[in-house]
Amino acid sequence: MHKLVVLYPEPADREAFAAYYESTHIPLTKQLPGVVASRYSLNVSGPESPYFAIFEAEFADHAAFVAAVESPEGQAVAADVPNYATGGAQIIDYPVTEV
Repeated sequence: MHKLVVLYPEPADREAFAAYYESTHIPLTKQLPGVVASRYSLNVSGPESPYFAIFEAEFADHAAFVAAVESPEGQAVAADVPNYATGGAQIIDYPVTEV
C-alpha cells in the first residue's frame, strides 16, 4: 500500500477554507483514479501541532499513486490547492508497512 498525506497549516480564514474544501476540493479528490480509501479532518490537534487539517489517500502501490497524481484528475486536484490553502500545504507520500 502507498499513502498520500496532505497537512494544512492554519489558513487565513477557517470557515472559508472549510466551505471551499468540502464543496469543491473534496469532490475533486473523489475523482482521483486508483484511490483505495480516503479521509480528512478539519480538526487536527496536538500540544504544538502547526496543522489545522489533514487529508489522507491510500493507493494499492506506488505505481497507482504516481498514475493518480499524473492523471488529468490529479493535476486538477493539485492546481486547486492555492484556491483555498492560504497557509500552504505540506504533501508527503510513502509506502506503508503493515505490522
